[in-house]
Amino acid sequence: MLAHADTLTAMDEPLQQAGLWREVGRRVAVATVVATRRSAPRPVGSKLVVSESGDLAGSVSGGCVESDVVLAAQEVLAGGPPRLLTYGITDEMAFGIGLPCGGEIDVFVEELTEAERPDVTLTVVAGEGIGERLHDPELVQAARHRGRSHVLELGDRTVLADVSAPPPRLFVYGAVDTAEALCRAAKLLGWRTVVADARASFATPERIPNADELLLAWPDEALDQVQPDLGTAVLVLTHDDKFDLPMIRGALATDAFYVGWIGSRRNQERRRGLLREQGVTDDELDRISGPSGLDIGAGTPSETAVSILAEILAVRSGRAGGRLRDAKTRIHASL
Repeated sequence: MLAHADTLTAMDEPLQQAGLWREVGRRVAVATVVATRRSAPRPVGSKLVVSESGDLAGSVSGGCVESDVVLAAQEVLAGGPPRLLTYGITDEMAFGIGLPCGGEIDVFVEELTEAERPDVTLTVVAGEGIGERLHDPELVQAARHRGRSHVLELGDRTVLADVSAPPPRLFVYGAVDTAEALCRAAKLLGWRTVVADARASFATPERIPNADELLLAWPDEALDQVQPDLGTAVLVLTHDDKFDLPMIRGALATDAFYVGWIGSRRNQERRRGLLREQGVTDDELDRISGPSGLDIGAGTPSETAVSILAEILAVRSGRAGGRLRDAKTRIHASL
């Protein structure tokens, strides 16, 4: 390993603060955004925590409905039941917090009772058994794969799948100029980046200064160290069969939510044929995004990085990645 930034997990800061309050004996209520319609100040999963002594941390609306949510939280702490609140964000309120138009949000308020919340919680927020925690391994695994908080409709019950996970990782093999551009762009998303290469002259901090982690390693060694999981996107940039083929083959054996490589369509087909000869199935090959990226006319490394990251985001959200004006689904994936 040549360079390594401080490891920071994506801790949910309000819940982290709530844990500190609970450690000193304070009861805490948590309010969570469970749905948004039209424009909304905060995405699904945003939280405001309220201690019994009136301390606050986090936000569910940027300030426009917080005071009412605090009152509801205090009522819950006084013995009231969990509740689902709906707020309309008027155009005037929205303008005050920098939105072009109003919207509507649903906020679920409950007492925080767990000493430590798991990475995925399934909570009934509407319907029979409001406030009940569900324990469904398949739903939990699906929520982990999706990687962000969202709402499920299960019969006549609405369930919040609240996901608290580390930020996604971008694992790039090939310390080329596009790798550095990808690291710079991924930082804007709050993602962690790992770049690996077996070539000592390529894998240097001077060439790739923005990688959180830089590895001098062959593909199998790099895969062993990184261990791609459901929160990892893998991208191969080396243009060399001795790196490309084992790296892609190894990545396909992991749970990485995205596996991609660059190269011409002719070279894509040639390499796919070689992988078939090595026993890779057509279903596995279908996981490969190649050539990687969306068709935006990218030319420079920075433009290519935007194209590739846009496709990775689309895959993670289960979207096709087309133009929003032509989309039939809601604009924001967290809705």
